Amino acid sequence: MTRSRRWVLHLDMDAFFASVEQLTRPTLRNRPVLVGGAGGRGVVAGASYEARIFGARSAMPMHQARRLVGSTAVVLPPRHVVYSAVSKQVFDALRHRMPILEQLSLDEAFGEPVELAGATAEEVQEFCEGLRTLVRTETGLVASIGAGAGKQVAKIASGLAKPDGVRVVTPDEQDALMGALPVRKLWGIGPVADAKLRKLGVETIGGFAALPQSEVASILGATVGPALHRLARGIDDRTVAERAEAKQISAETTFAIDIVTLAHLRTAVESIAAAAHRRLLRDGRAARTVVLKLKKSDMTIVTRSVTLPYATADLATLTGAAQRSVLDPLEIGPIRLVGVGYGGLSTVRQGSLFPELDQGEHPDPVTDESGDDAVQEAEPNAPDWHPGIDVSHPDYGHGWVQGAGHGVVTVRFETRSTGPGVAHTFPAGDPLLARADPLESLN
Repeated sequence: MTRSRRWVLHLDMDAFFASVEQLTRPTLRNRPVLVGGAGGRGVVAGASYEARIFGARSAMPMHQARRLVGSTAVVLPPRHVVYSAVSKQVFDALRHRMPILEQLSLDEAFGEPVELAGATAEEVQEFCEGLRTLVRTETGLVASIGAGAGKQVAKIASGLAKPDGVRVVTPDEQDALMGALPVRKLWGIGPVADAKLRKLGVETIGGFAALPQSEVASILGATVGPALHRLARGIDDRTVAERAEAKQISAETTFAIDIVTLAHLRTAVESIAAAAHRRLLRDGRAARTVVLKLKKSDMTIVTRSVTLPYATADLATLTGAAQRSVLDPLEIGPIRLVGVGYGGLSTVRQGSLFPELDQGEHPDPVTDESGDDAVQEAEPNAPDWHPGIDVSHPDYGHGWVQGAGHGVVTVRFETRSTGPGVAHTFPAGDPLLARADPLESLN
């Protein structure tokens, strides 16, 4: 069976954040780029494929990623305003071929082209290659696409297509492909459900599908269990539809053993705040309200919130707000679930994206082509130049700070259209050097 009555496509932009940095800063092409916070508690928001070769990946602590990659790593702060603009270009172009897109984040979406209903795998392959060509032509970026009879298979297929490919899963190969995959690959199976199933000896999607539905319901719940069981058996009739913009982004974890100490709770809050933050980064917005949710062992729920003076996507600021809401388990009782949510979402603004820059905290310098630090940390009285900041100069145009310190700043002048640019070093107080709109790097 190479035909399917419906074909769902899942498009995923390859290493999106890092790829956009390499697109707009051509000197970085083919170099290991790490996007994220460079401080002691910084987390990788995106890693180029050149960095992934060394084992670096998203959600990894930045200090660990830098150790893996070594001195050639280029560390840059996220520029969400640029990622949002490029994402809009991508999906605006795709809507000419697929008017209805279910966009999951800045870099991935589902589509179900009506003209592919009943098509062969070869016809779907050709259609997907056309979409990839369209994305590359419009933006200069690479996308991988998976196709299958439902969302679950399409998403798994896009992962198999990476990097820079297409994977079409036909109905006759679907069961064998999915059955051999780890059960954690099933959309909706998290660490808690995975642990429960492993205790029963269930490690693959095929093993999960073979369980009686009554047993699945008793393990994972009467509502969620049967729904996941249907997906495991390849039954996925969920429609592709435009998504309403989320009003809150959150993450939560239920613990096998109740939390009874303040230290344990603070550790849990830090981890869960980071998980919610990763989702916030993928969404491309900033949050002004931080909500802490605590479910006690008696099933009562306590929620507390903090509203910040401005919307931000800074992990330390958001985590700090969550930690200010923490209550001591010795006072309120044991806690079985912890959740952190970010609300008051708005489009990220450059001024509030990196509050640490206003606080005078300096990220570690990026490295130059030779792998040596371009310049040491900035002096206390120097202007606020930091690696990765967009700048402009009347003679040289748009560029970005490659390093700063000892009274000087090194700038690489280049944009998407210029090709690799030339680096110039200026006195840190040069009046002709000014901060620039990051979107100008797309010119």
